[in-house]
Amino acid sequence: MKKLMTFGLSVLLSGFQLFAQNQYEISTDAKTGEKVFKGIISRDLIEKEPSFKWYAENQKAYAPLPIALTQLRKNADSLQLVIFMGTWCEDSHFVIPRLFALLDQSGFPKDKVTLIGVDRDKKTLSHLSEALNVTNVPTIMVMKKGKELGRVIEYGHDGLFDKELGEILSGSR
Repeated sequence: MKKLMTFGLSVLLSGFQLFAQNQYEISTDAKTGEKVFKGIISRDLIEKEPSFKWYAENQKAYAPLPIALTQLRKNADSLQLVIFMGTWCEDSHFVIPRLFALLDQSGFPKDKVTLIGVDRDKKTLSHLSEALNVTNVPTIMVMKKGKELGRVIEYGHDGLFDKELGEILSGSR
């Protein structure tokens, strides 16, 4: 079953790269009135959404930890990142803009990042969150050759998502 899941995820990620287009639906959050993007979304979509002022605000004054920069540069050619986020989620508001700043500074290829929006129930289109056991957002999954190396959930164990990402990539976590 696990081999089948790994194969299915590999095929799915390959398909996302081939058809690099947004496949999502938009709704309004009942609690906050914010837009909720559910499905395969893009960084560009998030950056350009006028109501997501949190994106630019949360990139200011961010300095990535050296371990994350070094490990992303070192491993960029062999990795794929699958990121689940909630456009309604304050943790995602904090982490996702900084993650993209980290990826920019490391020169990580944009075509190796798949961004998936979830609703408040952590559901997405095509049941991806359930299939990959995503229960909290943001979740950053680090994939290599279709296999998961590790994942950073929310801020990470130590409250530093970039530290944990660097540790996963270096093999020390």
